[in-house]
Amino acid sequence: MYQLHTPELRVAARRIARRIDSAAPQGSPGRRRLLRSAVPAAMAVLAFGTGLPRSTAHAATAPGGGHLPDDPFTLGVASGDPGPASVLLWTRLAPRPYEPGSGMPRVPISVGWEIAHDERFRRVARRGTAVAHPELDHSLHIEAHGLDHDRVHYYRFRAGPWISPTGRTRTAPARTARIRELRLAAVSCQAYHEGYYTAHRHLAGEDLDVVFHLGDYLYEYPVDAAGGARAYTDRTLPAHFNRETVTLEDYRLRYGLYRSDPDLQAAHAAHAFVLTWDDHETENNYAGGTPEDGGPTDEFLLRRAAAYRAYWENQPLRPPQRPDGPDMRLYRRLRFGRLAQFDVLDTRQYRSDQLYGDGWQRPGPELEDPARTMTGAPQERWLLDGWRQSAALWNVVPQQVVLARRRDAPVDAYRLSMDAWDGCPAARRRFLAGAEAAGVRNLMVLTGDVHVSYGFDLKEDWDDPDSRTVGTEIAATSISSGRNGADRPANHADLTAANPHIRLLHGRRGYARITLGERQARVDYRAVAAVTVPGAPVTTAASLVTEEGNPGFHPA
Repeated sequence: MYQLHTPELRVAARRIARRIDSAAPQGSPGRRRLLRSAVPAAMAVLAFGTGLPRSTAHAATAPGGGHLPDDPFTLGVASGDPGPASVLLWTRLAPRPYEPGSGMPRVPISVGWEIAHDERFRRVARRGTAVAHPELDHSLHIEAHGLDHDRVHYYRFRAGPWISPTGRTRTAPARTARIRELRLAAVSCQAYHEGYYTAHRHLAGEDLDVVFHLGDYLYEYPVDAAGGARAYTDRTLPAHFNRETVTLEDYRLRYGLYRSDPDLQAAHAAHAFVLTWDDHETENNYAGGTPEDGGPTDEFLLRRAAAYRAYWENQPLRPPQRPDGPDMRLYRRLRFGRLAQFDVLDTRQYRSDQLYGDGWQRPGPELEDPARTMTGAPQERWLLDGWRQSAALWNVVPQQVVLARRRDAPVDAYRLSMDAWDGCPAARRRFLAGAEAAGVRNLMVLTGDVHVSYGFDLKEDWDDPDSRTVGTEIAATSISSGRNGADRPANHADLTAANPHIRLLHGRRGYARITLGERQARVDYRAVAAVTVPGAPVTTAASLVTEEGNPGFHPA
């Protein structure tokens, strides 16, 4: 245990105190309460920020993988965050992913990797050896550099006699390249216990350049022995899944369950993913350092540190995204030639706490406090600076929760979702005004969270349906959360009447397929009829188009 006088603890406590200074004014009761928790919170920082390997690239002292009696590549492979000449390659060694420790020895394992121009690996572009460390749950994050721009590559790993499945990925075009078209998909919300990942299987078969995952990759809720709505009759899940995730081991095991799904593995093996989180990767509706139901900040930061570390270990994220205790810099920028800039946001780690309750609530005057934020001030400045420097034709913002205003009914006593941007209207105004001031061309927002498909026009004045449209928002429905859904959600009439800027609302599971071109962008809302049984076909439920230089959706 760390003693209170150690220099390391004092440094960590000062870091926590600086976060508190930015969240609560001097002399306030909330600040005093938070400061009392600074030392235990510092212990959380130390617990998850020390004793970790500095690098996974040096293999000189690591033993080989020849003593692994079982296939360690049960969780498949993945790639992410493609750049013009590089891409991140991921895998995790886990012969028995449903068990604590995943059946791995507590020693570093040397793993070979290679990336090639062809599926048979006759023309290898790059290869190397890295170390899978037990401190990082034997996960690997390989930055493959020196690759050709805008090209499909194939990759795999080797540990001892075992060879991983082959993954397919694609690098981005050069930053100054003129490209005529970019094909992408947006996905979100994949509660394992609410259905099969049929949509991911269809996603694997799409012709895409990149996939954006917009959050709720994992759910912290218990999964019973039958897999919830999957109602397994041919297997029984271990009892330790039937509890909420709290500890690092809980989160690691839950990723083992999710990533063992063959449909999810197929999607990752087929496409490079760019990921951001929402709440369920840690806890439902948490806000910054505040847990859903209140409680000590230090205890929650310890849980957040566990969740963030397991998220890093199980996703194809680059080294700048590696967490430091309960903090993780997830917002980042990717460019695809001169056609598109993607500013990936984190609206969960730095946000103000929800007012009046987490769900749909009547708005009150405190909602208009200009200090309320969804992104925190540093991230907001980063976004506005990036927009000012952008020369892209399409400026796309992948993020978590609905940006457009959504009243729940066409009555004076309407309610708003306090967990969405409706809970921070001043932050939304700054967002849209910042895009306007920067001269952003063709603003497009990608959103998850809501378990339905939306197409929104973003309005200059939400109270005037005829006011200028300043951008578009695409909400991707869930992969499985909400179970089967319906073509027409029960609240369809109220929502569309109260919000005339809604251009589409559809309630089945699936994903959004988006094609960005030089003259227009098209979104196809792909839907499956059911997720409580496997194998449902996919259809295009609806399609919308927005024209370059003329924001707003219309039917394709």
